Amino acid sequence: MSTKRDYYEILGLKKGASKSDIKSAYRKMALKFHPDKNKAKDAEDKFKEINEAYQVLSDDKKKETYDQFGHAAFDPSSGGFGGGNPFSGAQSGPFTWSYQTSGGGAPDIDFNDPFEIFESFFGGGFGRAARRQRYGLTIEFMEAIHGVTKEVEIDGKPQKVKIPAGANDGTRIRFENFDITIDVKTHDRFKRDGYDVFLTEKISISMATLGGTIKIPTLREDDLKMKIRPGTQSNSLVRLRGEGVERLRSRGKGDLYVKIVVEIPEKLSREQKNLIKELEKSGL
Repeated sequence: MSTKRDYYEILGLKKGASKSDIKSAYRKMALKFHPDKNKAKDAEDKFKEINEAYQVLSDDKKKETYDQFGHAAFDPSSGGFGGGNPFSGAQSGPFTWSYQTSGGGAPDIDFNDPFEIFESFFGGGFGRAARRQRYGLTIEFMEAIHGVTKEVEIDGKPQKVKIPAGANDGTRIRFENFDITIDVKTHDRFKRDGYDVFLTEKISISMATLGGTIKIPTLREDDLKMKIRPGTQSNSLVRLRGEGVERLRSRGKGDLYVKIVVEIPEKLSREQKNLIKELEKSGL
């Protein structure tokens, strides 16, 4: 088994360090020895070592195993206490990275930074990803359903942003030099789940018992007539195919689900009470 430095020592920590201390130390060390920040010959080796240490110490189970057995826990030649190598190559730890070179030029670098310090690391001007900016845009529920064009200001310049029909909360739209993340407001009647929409409609006891026809609102401007079957139970769910949200990047629409709730009046007139009593006598 090859000799390795203690993982806690690599991150400048003492055994028993907390999870937040480990994360903070890793962040500091990774920034210091990243190969594109530090030009020292051994920077790349130290960076790999730092990632390896973090990969183990940031995982509660691996950390517990390491604290008990040390490096032998992950060395296949020692009997495999921990089930093999805890990391895979150079791309371990949150700061994953890769090089792609062509013609001996400077490398294009692809980074994944969960600590959201990309700009502080590169100063906001390194690589394509650093030049892209992301903005949030809040729109109305029906604007997301039908699509809308909004005028926004990006870096002091007006830009027209076209939101496609079917956009949802969290939808990310990629433009030439920036991204827009959509935030959709809620609606007072409709509730959305993907491309399906849910609506609650109240009916009277007599309507539920005898049946009839009601008008319900739809995502279009016009209402829709819907039949209520005699004997409809409260909380029944009626599915209206194709009355939901238009699907992004594909054909078709979702469905509209109408939840029927039988409304029980809180107050009754004397005449209504007498009628209910008569119904009770008849066995209803």
